[in-house]
Order: sequence, then C-alpha cells, then structure tokens
Amino acid sequence: MNNKTLSNIFKGDKVVWMIFFFLCIISVVEVFSASSELTYKGGSYFSPLIKHIGILFLGICCMIVTLNIQCKYFKAVTPFMLPISFISLIWVLFAGQATNGAQRWVSFVGIQFQPSEIAKGTLVLATAQILSAMQTDHGADQRAFKFILIVCGFIIPLIGMENLSTAALLCVVIFLLMVIGRVPMRQLGKLVGITASFMLVVFAGIMLIGKDNTQENTDKKLTEQVKDDREEGALGKIFHRADTWKSRIDKFASPKEPTPEEVDLDKDAQVAHANIAIASANVVGKGPGNSVERDFLSQAFSDFIYAIIIEELGIEGAVAVAVLYIMLLFRTGRIASRCENNFPALLAMGLALLLVSQALFNMCVAVGLVPVTGQPLPLISKGGTSSMINCIYVGVILSVSRSAKKKGESPKPKPQPVAAQA
Repeated sequence: MNNKTLSNIFKGDKVVWMIFFFLCIISVVEVFSASSELTYKGGSYFSPLIKHIGILFLGICCMIVTLNIQCKYFKAVTPFMLPISFISLIWVLFAGQATNGAQRWVSFVGIQFQPSEIAKGTLVLATAQILSAMQTDHGADQRAFKFILIVCGFIIPLIGMENLSTAALLCVVIFLLMVIGRVPMRQLGKLVGITASFMLVVFAGIMLIGKDNTQENTDKKLTEQVKDDREEGALGKIFHRADTWKSRIDKFASPKEPTPEEVDLDKDAQVAHANIAIASANVVGKGPGNSVERDFLSQAFSDFIYAIIIEELGIEGAVAVAVLYIMLLFRTGRIASRCENNFPALLAMGLALLLVSQALFNMCVAVGLVPVTGQPLPLISKGGTSSMINCIYVGVILSVSRSAKKKGESPKPKPQPVAAQA
C-alpha cells in the first residue's frame, strides 16, 4: 500500500488521527489488562481482547465512512435523528434492559445500544444547526435560545431519569456551545439562575425522597412500605434512582473516612480498590499488564479504567492520557477557527466538548474528586455501540477538517469543456 492510498483512506487532520490512534493503542493494552474478570467468567484468555479489537475496527470503519461525507450533508439527518432519539429514549424508560439499577440499554434486531449515546450527538447537531442558521452581525438571534431550550426540553429530561450525570454533562456542553455561538449573555445569565434553582429543587427532592442504602435502618418494614408506595406512584418512575443518587452524595460528602468495620465491600469496593490502585502506583507504575486491583474492581475495564492506567503507567501515563484529550480539544478548536461557515465549526467544537468533558469527568471519578457515576472513558474504555458512536464523533471532526470551507479559501474553478478550451 503506497502513500497515496494511505492518504486517500486517512483523510482529514493528521494530528486528530494521531491522537485517535494513541488512544486506541492505550485502549487495547489497558482493556486487555483490565479484563481479568471477563476472562475468568468466559473461560477464554483472548476473547475480551478480540471482541474489543473487533469493536474498535468497526468503529474505525464507521469513522472512515463518516469523514468521507461532506460536513454540509450532516444537516440533512437532523430532522430524522431528533424523533429517533426521542422515541428511543421513551422506549428505554418502559422496555429497557436494567444494569446496576438503571435502564439504559435497548435491543433492536439483536443489537444492544444506549439511546442516550445517540441522543447526545443529535442534540449537539441540532444546537449547532440552530445557532448557525440564526447568526447575525451582533451574535445569535434571541429566538435561537428559545429553540435550543425547546429541543433540550424533549431530550435532556428523558436522559436524566436514568443517567443524571450524562444529562448534566450534556447541559454543560450545550451551554458552552451557546457561549461559543454568541447567544446573548443576558439570556445565558437567566439560564444559569434558573438552572441553579432547579438543581437545588432536584437536590432537595433526592435528599428527601431517596433512601441511603448504606445506612442501617432499624425499622425495615416501614422502609419497604415507603419504598413500595413511592415506586407505585408517578414520582416513583421519575425518582426510582433517588436511592442510588443519595447514597453516592452522602458517601462523597462524608467528612470522615469510614473505619474498616464500616466499609461495605459490596457497595464501597469500587472506590476502595480504585484508591488502592492509585496509591500503589508510586510514580512510575507497575508496568502494563501488572495491575493487581483489576481483579477486584468490577468495572476495571470501563468506568474505572483510568485507575488501572494510573496503577500500571504511573503519573506519567495518567498525565499523558489527559494531555491527549486536551490536545484533541485544542486541535478541534484550531480546525473550527479556520472554518468560514458557522455550522461545521460549531458542530466540531460541540462533539469535541462532548468527548473531552466526559473523559475529564471519568478521570475525576477515578481519583475521587467527584461522586461515582457510570461514565466510561471515551475511546479507551471497553464498550459496544458507545465506542462506535464515539468513533463516528471523531469522524465528523475529521470531515469538518477535510471538507469545510476555510477562511480566505477561493472556490475551486469549474472544469471547462474541451470544446470551449479549443
């Protein structure tokens, strides 16, 4: 395969490609190392690795297809993706498959996927399209803010019922996208105030309705009755995750470290073993494949893979992974700054913010800076359709870098007929 053939396949920004491949290499090594639990259950040493490489290969194929689509055509899928996202989110609420108390997956023709992953990209796509279509010389039209809130109102609450952290991160991304899209600061200020008030109401509701499962209750019958009554009502469907949220908040906000006798290995094992993994890494780490805590962390290959990276690669490896995500964000910012039109620039920045904010949040969870949530590390954690969708996001960024019209770029001259040239 010559250089010309490689250039035809790997189109787009070369720095983004390099960052992507570095993340894929880290993903293959660390998922293989952290999948000891899956190896033990499946009875096959290489099965988790082969499956993960297969998913990454499919993701790369989807990415190559996506980057070969001119970015102007992404607008055409918005009217179809919005109702698909809304219907699938409704579907998962009533017929989703539950894991760890949350219904986040649905199956379609034998394929299991998370509707929230599709809805996130769809909402960024719709927001970028609204902001680009309603730009004026003085910023975005005031009506753009209203239209974005209407679209968000159909999507974000449905995501928040099963995955509050994903909904919160998505809100942050959309807010930053509106800042970049020059929505009037007066409107953004009102939104911040209303959001803060709403968050206080939600927090109060969680603390009042939720039951901390980590605390002992002497009256178990009363607790079960209250829980049954709550789940039977309309609020039960909305706040059925309140117990989990309250337990995580109480655990994170606890002013004192629990004694060994107070530690519940069934509920605190993830945080405890993640801390052990980080503490035992020293500076240089134990080396790839030498993790000990992977055998005790139930989500070592997914939610807590960053703790395994620290344990094996040390501080240098952990910093290098964080730097790769930051480089992706800044490189996408440079790509966006070169775009003459607003839509491709906003779309690329929105998707980059989506990937990087989730990555940084996952890292903060692993090191204990924020409460535990179910956020995987994008492009590194073991996943299914979520990994492929993240690859598609990168493909869109590459498409923008390849096909979006650059500032100061003159249009390509149309070929003249031979007769006219003669």
